Amino acid sequence: MSYSLSLYKFEHGEPVQPDMEVVRAILSPYYAAPEKATGDDAAFWIRAADGSEVEVDVVDRVIGIERPQVGNVWKIIVELADRVSGTILIPNGTFLCREDMRAHLPEGVENDSIFVPQITLEAFEMIAGPLNHPLT
Repeated sequence: MSYSLSLYKFEHGEPVQPDMEVVRAILSPYYAAPEKATGDDAAFWIRAADGSEVEVDVVDRVIGIERPQVGNVWKIIVELADRVSGTILIPNGTFLCREDMRAHLPEGVENDSIFVPQITLEAFEMIAGPLNHPLT
């Protein structure tokens, strides 16, 4: 079974396009196939130093995280979410948000959110569960 997450950035209650320069700066050191990367890419195949991989796609106002493997790739995912001032929508319907983004959320989303000073791997695992087991 495939596991996926969505990352969103909100401003004034609306989802907005993430800063692609920031996205590329975070992900480019981890390209699994750097020879296929272009400056226009919005799809990334990422490999962490431990060999774990994930597909990341930026489509309109959503960063899709597809089939992340157990391993250090999760550190890249949470860094991406934090650095783009994003929120992570966990498959159970809960949003993991930085506290400074509270005022930017759409109406009602605050009720389904957990706020942290910084999105970290520890904060993510607190909500989604330990990453050494398949997440469902």
